[in-house]
Order: sequence, then C-alpha cells, then structure tokens
Amino acid sequence: MKPPPLERPPPSGRYRIAVNAEWTSKCNALCPMCPRELIEHPQRMSRQTWQQTLARLTPEQVFRTVIAGYGEATTHRHFFDFVDDLRGHPVRFDMVSNGHLLDADKLRHLDGAIDLLMVSFSSIDPAVYRRVHVNLDHARVMANIQAAQKLLRHTRLAISLTPLPECLPSLPATIDWLRAQGVATLTMSPTLYNRGGGLHAEAPAAGTETLRATIRRHRLRSQEFDFIPSIRDLYRQWRSNRFRCLARNVDVFISSAGEYLYCYNDIGHRHVLGNVATHSIDTVLAERERMAPIPTLCDGCNMRRRYGVREVLKTGAAFARTRLAAARGT
Repeated sequence: MKPPPLERPPPSGRYRIAVNAEWTSKCNALCPMCPRELIEHPQRMSRQTWQQTLARLTPEQVFRTVIAGYGEATTHRHFFDFVDDLRGHPVRFDMVSNGHLLDADKLRHLDGAIDLLMVSFSSIDPAVYRRVHVNLDHARVMANIQAAQKLLRHTRLAISLTPLPECLPSLPATIDWLRAQGVATLTMSPTLYNRGGGLHAEAPAAGTETLRATIRRHRLRSQEFDFIPSIRDLYRQWRSNRFRCLARNVDVFISSAGEYLYCYNDIGHRHVLGNVATHSIDTVLAERERMAPIPTLCDGCNMRRRYGVREVLKTGAAFARTRLAAARGT
C-alpha cells in the first residue's frame, strides 16, 4: 500500500457531507434494482475497521452517517456490538434495512442509538413484493414493521417506498396500510438510480417528474432532501467542487473493507481513494476534487447531469419550503 498523503487543514469553505457506512456488502436479498453481481468480493466489516471509521467522523464535517451500503446491516454477526460502539458518538446515525431480520431483540437494541431507521418496502401486494424484494418473506417484513412501530421509543421509523414502475399501481393501498399502522414518515426517491450505469432494467424507469408528482400527490417525503444538511452547505458543496455532480460530492462511501470509494454508485468497489486506517475524510475529499470523472463509472450514470444550476436552485427552494413547513408543524 502506498503511504498516505500528507494531512491538510480543512478548507476555509468547509461544507458538511453525509457518510454511507457499509457494515457488510453481503445481503440476504436479490433485488433487481441492486446489481450485486458487480461486487466481486462481498465481505463484512471488522470491528477494528468500524472503530477506525467512527474515529474519522466529526460533527463539524459529517452531518449524518447512514449505515447502508450494498449489504444488509442486520445480517452482520456483530450487529449488537457495532450498535454499542456508536452510542454516545456526536454524529447522527441512521440505518437502512430491508426489514427481514429486524426482530424484537434488534429493534430494542438499536432504539435510541439510531436516529432514523428506514425500512425498504415495495408493496402491500405479495406478488409485487416477491418480484422486487426477491428472497425475502413479505409477511415477516410486514410483521417486523408493525413491531418497530410498537417497540421503538427513541428511534424514528421511516418506510422507503420503492420507485419502480411495477410498484406504483399498488402504492395507494401500500400507503393506506402503512399509515393505518401509525407510520407517519413515508419516503420515496424521485429518481430510480441506475447505479452508475450498472443497472439496466428491462422495464423503463418512471421519470423524475412522474415520481415527484407521485410524491406530492401522496404527501410523501422526497429523499432528494436527505443529503442536504442546509442551504448554506448545498451552496458550498456546489461552489467547492469543479466536478458538478451532487451524487458524488455530497456523500463519502466507506466500504465494508474500510475503503473510501470515489462514489457510492461504484457498486464494484473498484475506485478506492484510501482507507480509514490511514486517511482522513479531509484528505480523501481533497484527493477526489483533483480527480476527473471516471468514464467507466460516470459516462453511463443517470445522476451525473441530474442537477444543473436550475435544478440545484429548484431543489434548494423546495428544501427550504419543506423545512419551513416542518418548523411550523404543517
């Protein structure tokens, strides 16, 4: 391994980012929107690497850490220890799960340690769910969602609704069931990411405007706001990066091997910028800013030109309205 570059002081226009921490790149599902065959060496993060990761996270630079990646966190054999390690850390931690293994013991253990628990759920229709969340038990996941709503006292529960076209016909019934369980936070992405060109779905994806209209119609929360800590940070991110790609610039992906990846859409984990054992986030951000787009990763990505100046302003304005409405309680 080459020696780590010299540490540099934070830039004067420092902005905060999100971190995607991958406890494992192994998964118990085979969902079609996740081309897992691109991951050559799936593995679980070691306890040492997790603790090194935690040491790299500071609230001055990281506004949230999402435990997600390309595997299912609840399958990790050290799940309980990893949750204990993050208790008391000054950075906010969220978690994404498919819900299959979210039993009462795990729910009670993560309650209060995780700020927001996001369960991916495609449809109340069992046939649709089986096609989208392949290899998972529909009834079991629904029961675990009900248990989470009942047991969680300090951790907020959210449901991430899958934006695939085949899920949209049953979406109203899915939303009705979730709200009947008392789940208040329902989210959806206005873009079905093609994972840096790695996902080539046979069915055409619903367009962003269609999904945005769906989000408004059903009063869902748009996930495009989840990686914006503030309008000031959004502006600084845009100003500080010559490569105008929000998908790359707002997030740092730390893989299960402890490696910083060029972009979270690098499913193959091939473009490594450093390791948490030897590199700080500041060093990695400085290194990434010097890099040009990676053709094999960026040329086919549907996020690279997703946000031009007009789109950034539009998203920023919508974000401000959403925050203002939340502050007013409307």
